[in-house]
This record gives sequence, structure tokens and C-alpha cells, in this order.
Amino acid sequence: MARKKVQGDTKLAASGRRSLHAEKTLSRVEASNGDEVKFVYCKVVLKIGYLDLPINKDVFHTVNVLSSKWKRQEELMYIILYDILFGQEALLAGDAEKFLLQKKDVLKAALAKLLVRKKVKHVSDLTTSYKISDLPKPRYACINTLKMDVESALLEFKKQYEVCQDAMVPGLLIFPPRADLHDHPLVKSGSVFLQGKASSMVAVALGPKPRWEVIDACAAPGNKTVHVAALMKGNGKIIACELNKERVQRLKDTVKLAGATNVKVKHEDFLNMSPEDPAYSKVQAILLDPSCSGSGTVVDRLDHLLPSYTADSDVNRLEKLAAFQKKALEHALSFPAVERIVYSTTFSSNLFYLLLLLMVLN
Repeated sequence: MARKKVQGDTKLAASGRRSLHAEKTLSRVEASNGDEVKFVYCKVVLKIGYLDLPINKDVFHTVNVLSSKWKRQEELMYIILYDILFGQEALLAGDAEKFLLQKKDVLKAALAKLLVRKKVKHVSDLTTSYKISDLPKPRYACINTLKMDVESALLEFKKQYEVCQDAMVPGLLIFPPRADLHDHPLVKSGSVFLQGKASSMVAVALGPKPRWEVIDACAAPGNKTVHVAALMKGNGKIIACELNKERVQRLKDTVKLAGATNVKVKHEDFLNMSPEDPAYSKVQAILLDPSCSGSGTVVDRLDHLLPSYTADSDVNRLEKLAAFQKKALEHALSFPAVERIVYSTTFSSNLFYLLLLLMVLN
């Protein structure tokens, strides 16, 4: 038996060029094996449309419903407002969600007024009235605390950039939109890794402790792996799996650059790793970041231009992806000592909920 319920506060992570990322909690997954029942708390990273952010801002500006408490969590409120305005209201359960749900009628009325003011009939038309290219798109970099402390990194970067710490992810720095850090000495030395905010949230969500044993199931290119290693302060053991031979080498290079000596790279399919193997009997946490649809990282897929494309192509692709991801998640849940699993993937919100439905139905 398995019962899955999406609930809890959502958190915004502004990242990438065309999207916002949100974090939701898949809480209370119950897996029964005979008389034994496990309670596993999982995190899911998903994406919502970047085009909806200015709409949300305008709605909040119009109604001014946020108290001082919630203004300090303004980014979180944007994500909840998105769910209220655009159809995921049934999944809201946290205190912040309940606060905004009390204002639902006022918020929807503000959206209706915004449509009138912009002289459009539909929200899809409303998005085109904003100059999306003018919106700020910050750059992010994650400090590798195996090599450098946060304060020293800030002092070094402030010599050249306006930089500040992210309020949500420890050790994550925010830079101006056009900051080019690729050739910076701290990046080349592995003291800092260029990584978006949503990607940086994954290791923090896992929250591994020093001396734990952890599996990173789909590890390449390795940025999340070394982030996990840093959170463990270089102690414990991380088994980083990668199926693709070419990507294994890139993973090894990343681990070496970061100085993550507690990481063991394995060229192996995670699905072939036996939970009954004594070598994995003490694994307490698993990071599962499997292949995604591409819908969350590309504005518009161009599959329809292929000669082989048919109307059923996307559905077939999604069904196969759902079957694989369901199998991977079930496999992760089967490890005997696992306490925490983070399942993160990249999807547009509509495809994410369809994928989740397919996984449950299968």
C-alpha cells in the first residue's frame, strides 16, 4: 500500500532565465512490507511559469493584503498565490496557504480588475502585455564550504560585484544578472560552484548529517553531490552513481575539483543496486534526481518539427518517463535503513501533476 499526499508550505526559488522554481513537500509516504511500515518524507522541486510572476506582483500590489509577518516571506506568497489563481488550490495546507485562502475572493477580484485594466480577456493574453525580458534574472553561486567559508567568499566577491546571501539557502550567493563568473579564480579552484537556486535547494532539503551514508542515484555532473558532501562537512560516505560512461568522468572531475574526499563514484545503474547488499545496509539518505521531461528547462520543445513526430509522441514519452521515475522512487524506498529521500525533477507545473498522476495510477 502507498498513500501520497502533497501538502505544506511552498517556497520560491527564483532561478534560470524563463521560470520560477517552487518547492513542495510530498509528505507521509507509507510503504508496507509485511508488518513493517516506513514513514518517509520526500521533497519535490517543480517549476511554475516565469510569465506569471509579474501578474502575481500586480495582484498583491492592488489589494495590499499582506501583513508584516507575511511580507517577510513575499517570495513564498507568490507561489501560493499562483496556486490559488491558477488551479492547484486543493493542494494547499500550510499556515501561509490558509492565510491567503481567506483572501481568495479579494485576490481573484484583483485579477479580474487587472484583466480589465490591461484590456484583455484571458490570462494567457495578459502575460504578453509584460516585458518579460526586462525582469531581473539574478545569477547564483553556491559556496563549497569544504574549501572556503561564506564570509571569506563574500569579502572576495565584493571586491568586484554587488553580492548578497540568499535568505533561503545557506551558502548561496546572489549576483547581478549579467555577472559572468565562469573565469573567476574561486570558480576555477572549486571553492564556488555555479548553480541555480532551485538546484541548490535539493541538498538542503535532504539535510544530511555528518557521518551519514548517502546515495546520489543520478549524480552527474556532480554539483548536487559535492553540495551534499559540504553539508556533511566531508564526513560520512556518499555513493555517487552514474549510468552514462562519459558523464561518469565529468562527475569524477567535479568531485576532485571540490575536494570531496568522502564521495565514491560508481559507474552503475542505481536500479541495479541491491537494497539487500550489506554495503548499502546503513544508507540513511538518498538523493534521486532522475531524467526529466525537459519541459522545465526549455521554454518550448521543438519535437513537433521532427519528421517522426505524432500527436501521441508527447503522451508516450511522458508515460515511459512516469514508469521509470515511479520505479526509481520505489527502488529508493526499498533500502532498509533509509530515513530521508529527496526526489527532485524539472517540469512545468501541468506536466508535473500529470506525471504524478501517472505514477500513482501505474
